[in-house]
Amino acid sequence: MTRKGVLSILFLIIMLLGYLLVKETPVSLRQEIVESPNVVQTMGSNMLNIDLYSANAILVNLDENQVLLEKKSEEMIYPASLTKMMTVLVAIEQISNLQEEIVLQKNIFNDLFEENASVAGFLPNEKVTLEDLLYGSMLPSGAEASIGLAEYVAGSEKEFVKLMNDKAQQLGMKNTHFMNTTGLHHPKHYTTVKDMSLLLQYALTNHEFRNVYTAERYSIKQTNLHPEGITFTSRMFQHMTTSALPGGEIVGGKTGYTDEAGLCLASLAVVNGQEYVLVTVGAEGNPRTEQYNITDALSVYSQL
Repeated sequence: MTRKGVLSILFLIIMLLGYLLVKETPVSLRQEIVESPNVVQTMGSNMLNIDLYSANAILVNLDENQVLLEKKSEEMIYPASLTKMMTVLVAIEQISNLQEEIVLQKNIFNDLFEENASVAGFLPNEKVTLEDLLYGSMLPSGAEASIGLAEYVAGSEKEFVKLMNDKAQQLGMKNTHFMNTTGLHHPKHYTTVKDMSLLLQYALTNHEFRNVYTAERYSIKQTNLHPEGITFTSRMFQHMTTSALPGGEIVGGKTGYTDEAGLCLASLAVVNGQEYVLVTVGAEGNPRTEQYNITDALSVYSQL
């Protein structure tokens, strides 16, 4: 047989193997590969060099999909209540009618006070809308609201966490693993600021998530246990004297804190017509001291 003939046979064998490989790949996996959102970030040409209070940080220009600042961005950290960004995103993607009303079961509130979890102010047996729970999770960082969403969507917090971990894998959050919906400390509940920036970059493309994330205040209507309703205020905006920046403003954010995580913040700013997200973790202090996480955000955005 000629050399040309041998090469032709080898080519046919390679083509056949390729066909069989694609055929044997499960349809769901092939769809996941195709449908996974593109949230790959590139390094910017002009990286910022700023002293930060936070131990870990990453700044991304969303319009150009470029990283402009990094500080131990791939080091394992504990996300505290930044976790609730994933909780809210997964809930939004799973719920068809946000105006549906549910009753918050008593078991949701078990141990929350003993664990010193932040709460929105809902009460056992209170009838609220699912939309109320989204804002209750994001703005005042209510643990009872997050667990309420989880139980409605998946039947239990444990089952909902599986959806969170699945979403993390879809988004390329390779160094992330969730154990709960609230961010209460657990040694196996971890991530990186880079992974959290991937989450936020994708989540902000969801119109409903963006509305919740950028809200400064939200009022729920009269309920069976709150006849005058409840008004929530974003913890980030609550701690800021101003959101104004040179050439722009901070338009949204989610704070977080545990002893192990330190002060955390994932924020969104518009500066000179472009959007930026900054994720910082590990600033010293606590919710009653100076908010060095917010100080860092104002410092970084002011350098753009």
